[in-house]
Amino acid sequence: MAITQAMCTSFKKELLEGTHNFKNSGGSTFKLALFTSSATLGAATTAYATTNEASGTNYTAGGLALTRVDPSSSGTTALTDFADLTFSTASVTANGALIYNSSASDKAVIVLAFGGDKTSTAGDFTIQFPAADASNAIIRIA
Repeated sequence: MAITQAMCTSFKKELLEGTHNFKNSGGSTFKLALFTSSATLGAATTAYATTNEASGTNYTAGGLALTRVDPSSSGTTALTDFADLTFSTASVTANGALIYNSSASDKAVIVLAFGGDKTSTAGDFTIQFPAADASNAIIRIA
């Protein structure tokens, strides 16, 4: 089993169908859930499921809602991003995460692979997103 960083293939198709709305005002609700090294997540992931989801103090199944950064463009690249997310005072171990659209039947968006287990013991477990620009934003279409 493995977690492989990828933009989910189903998400790419759903973009063309208008399933996901990243606008701050009136947009969809996106969440980030943490997963253990026993999870199998990657480009073929289509939806959030609790199988092999992380568990621990101050971590709730389904994860937390993300704060969106309004979509924009730079040159020929369209992009959007999220504000950093913190699971406060958490005791949890995770090997990766899934960003999913809880407003649209928990459809998968992106799988994040941490490159190994990351642990927080009664401390903050923070997901730090890259800069919201054409070269680094978590979601870029060039």
